[in-house]
Amino acid sequence: MQRLLSSADWDAELVREDLCDYVLETLGTKEAVLVVDETGFLKKGKKSVGVKRQYSGTAGGVENAQVGVFLAYATSLGTAFIDRALFLPEEWANDAERREEARVPKEVRFRTKPQLALQMFKRSFKAGVKAAWVRADSVYSSSEVRRYLEDRKQPFVLGISAQFMLRFPQGDGLRQARANELFAELKAKSWQRLSAGQGSKGERIFEWAWLRLSDLSKESRSTAKSANPKKFDKWILARRSVQDPKDCAYYIVFAPSTTTLNEVIQVAGTRWVIETGFEAVKNEAGLDDYEVRSWIAWY
Repeated sequence: MQRLLSSADWDAELVREDLCDYVLETLGTKEAVLVVDETGFLKKGKKSVGVKRQYSGTAGGVENAQVGVFLAYATSLGTAFIDRALFLPEEWANDAERREEARVPKEVRFRTKPQLALQMFKRSFKAGVKAAWVRADSVYSSSEVRRYLEDRKQPFVLGISAQFMLRFPQGDGLRQARANELFAELKAKSWQRLSAGQGSKGERIFEWAWLRLSDLSKESRSTAKSANPKKFDKWILARRSVQDPKDCAYYIVFAPSTTTLNEVIQVAGTRWVIETGFEAVKNEAGLDDYEVRSWIAWY
């Protein structure tokens, strides 16, 4: 197995393409959601490609680790990973000696995590993957990612920070405000207690509210007066804990103007399927137990 991963001559990208085809044949539906997220692989030494002291959700803090960005395809029939990318920190990308030792290809350059996600989206769509939605956390909601998905008319629910600055209609004009400021002003009746899907401990019940944005394209603004499934709008969505109303999460939504709050909430809830996937492949397939150091071996 060590030789297969480290030195055998085979094309990992062709295998990825075959896997993607199989997943689409087996799990494909019109309601598919593409979910992107990262996971960390804790390491002790300094030789494994891309390793450094960096934030790892696996550890819940900064640890010596590699970080991989993964793309999952989720439907009612199941969930499977269809792409992956190793995050290569900038100090690694700029260190010729470490690159050579870890066999990092010359064409590989430093890419941010959103840029890695964008590359995976492009590969997947080029391969014929069709998805009703894209779902990701705030790390991956860069303007570059949002612009690409909007240009494709690809609906998405992307996490944003509480400090995310928004332009929102107020009276006859526009107001600039942060996401948390907008929702702090809402009356109690604006929040709805709804389920984001079934979890390991039962229904995931939260309180939800959403607001239509005004920073829309000319085409999208026309939908504010008449709902049209061929036109797109943007919303800001908030989720807060039933037990602790101060515990809030925020999202930006891009979707057809006829989209309902319940639809968006169900998409927001698919975020947990990738966490379940990480747990399964680590516990059952030893994803975080590998002992290879080179770029080629990781892929």
